[in-house]
Amino acid sequence: MDSLGALSAFVQAADARGFTEAGRKLGVSPSAVSKAVGRLEERLGVRLFHRSTRTITLTAEGSCFLERCRRILCEMEAAETELTQTQTEPQGKLRVSMPSMGILFMPKFAAFKRHFPRIEMELDFSDRLVDVIDEGFDAVIRTGEPADSRLMVRRIGSYRKVLVGSPAYFEQTGFPKQPEDLAGHAGLLYRYATTGKLDRWPLRRDGELVDVPIQNSVVMNTLEPQISLAEQGLGLACIPDLAVRRQLRAGTLVSVLDDFLPDTTLLNVLWPSSRNLSPKLRVFVDFAVEDMLDP
Repeated sequence: MDSLGALSAFVQAADARGFTEAGRKLGVSPSAVSKAVGRLEERLGVRLFHRSTRTITLTAEGSCFLERCRRILCEMEAAETELTQTQTEPQGKLRVSMPSMGILFMPKFAAFKRHFPRIEMELDFSDRLVDVIDEGFDAVIRTGEPADSRLMVRRIGSYRKVLVGSPAYFEQTGFPKQPEDLAGHAGLLYRYATTGKLDRWPLRRDGELVDVPIQNSVVMNTLEPQISLAEQGLGLACIPDLAVRRQLRAGTLVSVLDDFLPDTTLLNVLWPSSRNLSPKLRVFVDFAVEDMLDP
């Protein structure tokens, strides 16, 4: 702590270009600042200031040392702020972006909100790749491997696609055993709102994608209608397994061709690395990692 005090005295003296003003800001005498800087110079073995009767100016060594000192003191201040914030109740606005499938997690978000009522949630649902920093989000939930080095990341979990239909539907059509058996089946398809492209069913054989000869029965750009229409027996839907866990347990939907759908997709929470982990952000990241994918 003596070293930090000497660094602070040095930085204040450099900014004020004098020991008197530095002492006033630090609440000590000018001679105390001068002695602290002198002891620092003696320990370092270099002169940090050129001194005259009226003013002080940095030496070349002092200029280099000043920038490092600023960073050290800023890190110390940030650490103290972070520790102090852990003792305060999480509050304030929290802007979160997530893919459209994030609607599935609303019961979890409701529990989070009840637990932290002073956090004002602003949720953005979009399948486009948002710019977390430029668009001012505190955190984002995203699929796949993160590619932005400006962001911190923690793994939430993973999921895979399943091909599902209702028991009544399969009573009429029979259960497909191979991807080619899907010829003539009714497809309940997802279209990405940002690109206009249909979501491709990732069926694979020996690691290679298999073209699926399905009929486009209904096309939509949200997940819940796919699940509902599949339960009503109107066709097959290829959707994340975490979206239909309840329906699969209840038997209102049945999955087929599981062996041909081996791919898994990562789900992460990301936030700007330049941003202090405030109480509201800290509890949200912990919630996303620990609770969001729980059944």
